[in-house]
Amino acid sequence: MPLHALITGTWSHIQDNLFPWLQAELGPLTDNHKRLVTVLEMVRVEAFVQMHDGVPGRPLEDRHALARAFIAKAVLNLATTRMLIERLAVDTTLRRLCGWERIGELPSEATFSRAYAEFADCGLPARVHEALIARTLKDHIVGHISRDATAIEARERPVKVEKPQEKAPRRKRGRPRKGEVVPEKEPRRLERQVGQTLPQMLADLPMACSVGMKRNAKGHTTSWIGYKLHIDTADGDIPISCLLTSASVHDSQVALPLATITAGRVTNFYDLMDSAYDAPEIRDKSRALGHVPIIDANPRRGGKAEAEAEARAKRCAGYELAEDVRYNQRSSAERVNGNLKDNCGGTCVRVRGAPKVFCHLMFGIVVVTVEQIMRLVT
Repeated sequence: MPLHALITGTWSHIQDNLFPWLQAELGPLTDNHKRLVTVLEMVRVEAFVQMHDGVPGRPLEDRHALARAFIAKAVLNLATTRMLIERLAVDTTLRRLCGWERIGELPSEATFSRAYAEFADCGLPARVHEALIARTLKDHIVGHISRDATAIEARERPVKVEKPQEKAPRRKRGRPRKGEVVPEKEPRRLERQVGQTLPQMLADLPMACSVGMKRNAKGHTTSWIGYKLHIDTADGDIPISCLLTSASVHDSQVALPLATITAGRVTNFYDLMDSAYDAPEIRDKSRALGHVPIIDANPRRGGKAEAEAEARAKRCAGYELAEDVRYNQRSSAERVNGNLKDNCGGTCVRVRGAPKVFCHLMFGIVVVTVEQIMRLVT
């Protein structure tokens, strides 16, 4: 089914049938209630949650309702699970939308925590997001994929980096002597990834909490403790694929596995990346996938003076390349990063460990994805 017809049919069902029925059953719906209903109707999270009935012991709480509650937490941009429980206790409509009729049915905070650990172990929001992209954009052609990473601050201690006990002696510069064996340099991660499969590339990426540093747009160096979330964004500010790594991982080291994942989900023509991704391995991978890489030149690779002079001459002549016009579309990656952090819990990470942090962020990514897809029609 074409994307426009799919979204139009879904939105007509929600607006003409679902909203009136819920208002008659539950009372007036606020804008946040409508946002939650739209997200829940689009993702159908219940199909991805397993309920273990008939096992020995006390019956488990309704995991379907708990999964809907964590989506509501991302929609409402609540910082903690305790705030979510308090909101469910006073907001009758929200509580019934999640699946609890009475206040006494609300689980304890410990139950929420155990359910969240289960969702993180099975990668629930990541699987929901992948299925959503497959259902809406699998047969749709995407013009541009904008690749970028954003800093994620966490409340945990960074892992200690073990320094080598003995440093290898530095050999003298110049031609080696006759009979001298020169040790080969260890290949960089990008060079190793060229011959690796996707599971091997993912296993080679560091995931532990660490210290990250980067230079902001004003030229100042900033640092943070936590992680990096790497996102591939399609036209319309729709996140296609995401990966979480340590904060110390350079953006370019995630480009190849991220490009492989994205290529299996959508068909696109152009890959837009900033100067951090200026590497021959990344350009070759993009071309091998049938894409056109448009990457901002890194001045550290030389030719800075010539590039600046050429840019000044183009501005004076009012000349703009087609690649430069397309590169402006890369701002969609910045908008997704800002939307996730400002509206869907990207700045209030209270869990520890890469699986739980990724689970928290992916609940927000699911909300961002649904809302951006629905905006294509509304």
